[in-house]
Amino acid sequence: MNKEIQRGLNDRLYEKRKAAALELEKCIRQCVEDDDDAKIRSIVDQLCHDFAYAVHQPNARNGGLIGLAASAIALGPHVAEYLEDIIPPVLACFGDQDARVRYYACESMYNIAKVAKGEILLYFNEIFDALCRLAADSELTVKNGADLLDRLIKDIVAEKAATYVSVIHTLPEPPPEPAPDDSDPTQPVLAHEPVQDPSNEPAFSLARFIPLLTDRIYVINPFTRMFLVSWITLLDSIPDLELVSYLPEIIGGLLNFLSDTNVDVRVATQGALDGFLNEIKRISELKRAVSEIKAQNAARAAATVTKAGSENKQVVSADAAETESIAEEFVTEDGRPVSGADGSAADSARPDIDDIDEDNTTMSNLNMAAAISEGVYLPGQDVKVDFAKVIDILLSHLDSTEQEIQLTVLKWIESFFEISPDDLLPFVPRFLSLLLPTMAHDNAQLRQAAEKVNNDLMELIISLPHSVPEEVKRGKDDDSAESQPPTPSLPPPRPGLAAVRSISPAASRSMSPPAPLSRRSLSTDRIRARDDESIMTKLATASTSSALPSPNMNAESGQEEGSRTSTSKMELLLDYPATVNALTLHFLNEREETRVAALDWLIMLHRNASSKILAINDGTFPALLKTLSDSSDLVVTKDLQLLAQISYNSDDDYFASFMLNLLSLFSTDRKLLETRGNLIIRQLCVSLNPERIYRTLAEILEKEDDVEFASIMIQNLNNNLITAPELQGLRRRLRNLDTKDGTNFFISLFKSWCHNAVATFSLCLLAQAYEQAFHLLQIFADLEITVTLLIQVDKLIQLLESPVFTYLRLQLLEPEKYPFLYRCLYGLLMLLPQSSAFATLRNRLNSVSAIGYLHIVPPTAVLSSTATASGTSSTGSNAAKQVYNRFKGRIDEARWNDLLDKFRTVQMRHERLRRQAQTGTGTGQTGSDLANGSRANSQSGASAQPSVQTPAAQQVHHHRSALSFMSGNKSIASPASGGGALGNNANGANSAVAARESRIFRNRAR
Repeated sequence: MNKEIQRGLNDRLYEKRKAAALELEKCIRQCVEDDDDAKIRSIVDQLCHDFAYAVHQPNARNGGLIGLAASAIALGPHVAEYLEDIIPPVLACFGDQDARVRYYACESMYNIAKVAKGEILLYFNEIFDALCRLAADSELTVKNGADLLDRLIKDIVAEKAATYVSVIHTLPEPPPEPAPDDSDPTQPVLAHEPVQDPSNEPAFSLARFIPLLTDRIYVINPFTRMFLVSWITLLDSIPDLELVSYLPEIIGGLLNFLSDTNVDVRVATQGALDGFLNEIKRISELKRAVSEIKAQNAARAAATVTKAGSENKQVVSADAAETESIAEEFVTEDGRPVSGADGSAADSARPDIDDIDEDNTTMSNLNMAAAISEGVYLPGQDVKVDFAKVIDILLSHLDSTEQEIQLTVLKWIESFFEISPDDLLPFVPRFLSLLLPTMAHDNAQLRQAAEKVNNDLMELIISLPHSVPEEVKRGKDDDSAESQPPTPSLPPPRPGLAAVRSISPAASRSMSPPAPLSRRSLSTDRIRARDDESIMTKLATASTSSALPSPNMNAESGQEEGSRTSTSKMELLLDYPATVNALTLHFLNEREETRVAALDWLIMLHRNASSKILAINDGTFPALLKTLSDSSDLVVTKDLQLLAQISYNSDDDYFASFMLNLLSLFSTDRKLLETRGNLIIRQLCVSLNPERIYRTLAEILEKEDDVEFASIMIQNLNNNLITAPELQGLRRRLRNLDTKDGTNFFISLFKSWCHNAVATFSLCLLAQAYEQAFHLLQIFADLEITVTLLIQVDKLIQLLESPVFTYLRLQLLEPEKYPFLYRCLYGLLMLLPQSSAFATLRNRLNSVSAIGYLHIVPPTAVLSSTATASGTSSTGSNAAKQVYNRFKGRIDEARWNDLLDKFRTVQMRHERLRRQAQTGTGTGQTGSDLANGSRANSQSGASAQPSVQTPAAQQVHHHRSALSFMSGNKSIASPASGGGALGNNANGANSAVAARESRIFRNRAR
């Protein structure tokens, strides 16, 4: 450059720099006309090194920038050859400390890009990086200049990014792309895909730009975020770029933008995400349509071949020499398959590629079918989106503190149930860990969205083929195929490439041929030629085989193969143990909704795949038992439903282990037994067989060493047996002791019910074993009448007035038929002190006293082991004798004497334990020692009584006297223990004190 131009570019005044730039432009134009490339490069080099790179001379840098812009304008179409020298110094000025330099850099780059147009795309990454920083510049003038440059670059990209090829072919090599995975069913395969010439590669490369965008997308500045969203929206709007294939690299940053404080950023980001989602749906529908059309074509072709082969299977033989003659029968000279003289049947049976729907299809669908058949490329057909990575990123944002992010994630995941449900299965454990707490969110909109996604995911798991049908497993083992029940139909496969690949030729032959179809658009000659070729191939294959297989057999083998393949695939995709572990952790969640949802999932999983989850020896079963202590009734109900479902149809060992663990839980957590014991027992009886539950519990409690817990547990079981509506059938079964099963069930309960005296007595009343109940009352006279026992008797009196014992109250009207019923009730009356329960029972007995007194002690009704019936008895005595004979048969069969001895032994064991607890001795005695001690006779038990008698002990003598009178014993005097009790009670106390203690005791009993 001459000296005047150099001085003008170095001047501090803009007007002088502009004038010098105009002179420089004229000079360069002259050089272009003269084709003086050396001088042009010399001037550009001087502008770069002497002016643009002069860091400490702002005026010189400004002059260099305007000089480079003037040079680019002068070069015009030839600027592409000099851009590698012009662009770098301008980019360097974008980071200058002086705001004016940064502004002039924007102005210079604007003029250069306006001239270079598509060639500027070679330096898109560098320009984008500079603009990304300038978008957050503190100077408003610089920001405005950058905005103008940004608009120009966007226009160039929108117009030329997809197609423009540089004229200089000096592109940097793109990073190597990973080889496509042939095993991936979603990977499109294009036949005869041309290899692109590097010289024809577009100037703009999305593969080179994505790493820069990924690095910048995690910025925090709202202006930069707005800049990035605008560019992402622009690039996504260009169809040929297919930015959606790089969605995993950018979706994480876009989700973070939703937490920005700027409303404009959130709105723009939400619009960009909605655009990506709609594009994914469109691509998925396109691929699904392609797969369905190909599958229908393959099925129709296979059905046509199968039909032709079945009609001529007698003609086809194993001789290969006959193949040509057989083919001539199906193919005419012009190459069209026929089955008759005019060939109409063959034309109607041949599949037409256009007829893809039975209804009236739109022209777009017909065109798409035709295009697919012709091999025409459709936009988006070969786009591959890594849905697994997208789902992984979405789940990582599901636990965000921003509700808008969570709502967006749930919206995307809900769409994936239609787009690619198979890709969701490997993430089910992690997904549930994040989704279930969201279902208990305080925000109603977020909670409803989470519940909807949860229901969709549950329906997806339910629709999976979790096991091979039993009919398929049996296969050829059965003697006759006709005896087999029909194979249950599995859910239809979801549309997609995987569904197309799962259709085997053998399975496709079983499809029925379609109805006659009409031809619309494609060339019929090409279709006929293809059909003829497939028929010839089929005939040749059949001729070389030894025998032609049956189409039905092929269909069955295809179904078996397809079901096994689908089952193995589902087992690999869904990790059941990990899912169960993730759900079990939510038992400790503080929100009730989350715990209930976790139990619902376990119930569903066990119902669909019971063999894969929840074994008795894994860590889930103890967690389920511990959940019974939950504060929520709904959680406990769901937990019991799951436990009952696990135990349903299980073997006896599994069920017994469950009952044993349940009793162990009750034993260690007495509060649970008090608050939830009845609920747990009733809920289990609803879901399982009540008799099985009571039998198993009775067998375990009979051998229980902790007799106190056994007594409490028997009391709860007995209360439920009497009052629970769910056990009405069990009560009806107990009243039927005429059968062997009923008697065995009664005996099994009686042995364990011996731990609680009142419960044993009420069991006999339920079973209508009134004579046995009366014998139990006689044993009561030898026991210590405690306050607990009297309270239980009081409750029993109240239950006798309930609807459950209506039959018992009606039986009071037939004393000749049920003589021992009166003795039982009067015996209870003698046990009770003067209380409200005493008055209730006395009023009931007084209402039928006129009937009862006539038969309370009939001459022939005193039945004992030594008594015999009188031949001159009355009609009532004969009826009593018949009833006695019926009960006597039961007594002999049920071994009443052994049961009574069992009751007496167990009650003595309880009494001995209470005495040891009162005296404070023998606390370390084991259960076996107590059992041995309980076998002592009643005299030794009586001698071990403490010297200080309780008010209850004062009543023993009166109880024994009353019971002896009821049994017909003339001796009213009690054993020595009664006298000892009275003697000990005297002990220096007067009768007034004894009367006062008696009143206190009666009040406590009330």
